[in-house]
Amino acid sequence: MLPPLGPDVITLGCRLNIAESETIRGALGERRDVVVVNSCGVTNEAVKQTRAAIRRARRGRPGSELVVTGCAAEMDRASFAAMPEVDRVVGNTAKLLPATWGGFPNALPPRRHARAFVGVQNGCDHACTFCAIPSGRGASRSDPVGEVVYRIAGLVEAGHKEVVLSGVDLTSYDDRGITLGGLIERILRDVPALPRLRLSSLDTIEIDDRLFDLLTGEVRVMPHLHLSLQAGDDLILKRMKRRHLRADAVRIVERLKAKRDIAIGADLIAGFPTEDAAMFANTRALLDDCDIVHAHVFPYSARAGTPAARMPQVAPEVRRERATVLREAAAARKRRWLSGLVGTTQAVVVEKPGDRGHSPGFAEIRIDAPLSVGSLAHLRIASVDDAHLIGTLS
Repeated sequence: MLPPLGPDVITLGCRLNIAESETIRGALGERRDVVVVNSCGVTNEAVKQTRAAIRRARRGRPGSELVVTGCAAEMDRASFAAMPEVDRVVGNTAKLLPATWGGFPNALPPRRHARAFVGVQNGCDHACTFCAIPSGRGASRSDPVGEVVYRIAGLVEAGHKEVVLSGVDLTSYDDRGITLGGLIERILRDVPALPRLRLSSLDTIEIDDRLFDLLTGEVRVMPHLHLSLQAGDDLILKRMKRRHLRADAVRIVERLKAKRDIAIGADLIAGFPTEDAAMFANTRALLDDCDIVHAHVFPYSARAGTPAARMPQVAPEVRRERATVLREAAAARKRRWLSGLVGTTQAVVVEKPGDRGHSPGFAEIRIDAPLSVGSLAHLRIASVDDAHLIGTLS
């Protein structure tokens, strides 16, 4: 059973933000007089959601100090500081320092989630034309291997059955020559009690042979990859300043799936500047060509100061329409994939509130009876309900 929650930390955005929110929560200790909004700035919609979260937090905790941090706050400190609901804005670097929150490092165990999110890399050295995140996160940097292993060992000892490695550009991890594959080898070797290790978003072009072998041959590394693809047309990929071409994405997925039954997820942008119908059709076809069953689709969002914002724009209604087409096609593919899992047995880490969890391939499973949160259960998949599996104890 998870212990009572400590301070109120509201998280928006990526898995790295989830991991960092746990660090903030631990540093705050038992303080109940503060609310922290850990913001996301990846799209204009994310910024809008952050502002809405701030207003809700103020209404819900009128007497608390309200602090805003994260990428949206880092990129536009002045406008967030000007919000009447906000008492303080904290930058992305300072948010991980115990002194920022009162100097209580790890005062609370990171048990808000059944799966533990561990940030191991931050920042990005690439310059994708649509992305404003480097301005909020800075240059790429990696946590020392020994520190990562120590943190994960503590999480496993505390009862976590699954750890998710997170980063802004996770595949660029490099600690004095030890790359992501080397980090994973050390984790698996030095924390033998860890049953499941999952990875957040990967850049296909940076999957080297060492990492490939671990993804396809190590059973404790979950058979689920989320790839940063963004588009399926070569000209659009070049205008995005991505480092891979369509054929590179298709090839790596074919190689991976030839070795192991891996569930593929991907980020896809609809309506990038200059995208015409034929270019969009190439991205739509990528769902099938890369066997994508977990699609994160969003219409292009012009972020101020990025090169893509100065390119000829696709009409907003066309962006939304194309995003809808992608989402519907992706949902249909996911339903077919889920139907194929009926009758199988899946190992599930039970998540809050105790009646759901995720399979190794990250299919969401609803459990027909409440189980202990954080436990690892083997479930027989009885049926499919919309976008979820229904599991019974086997």
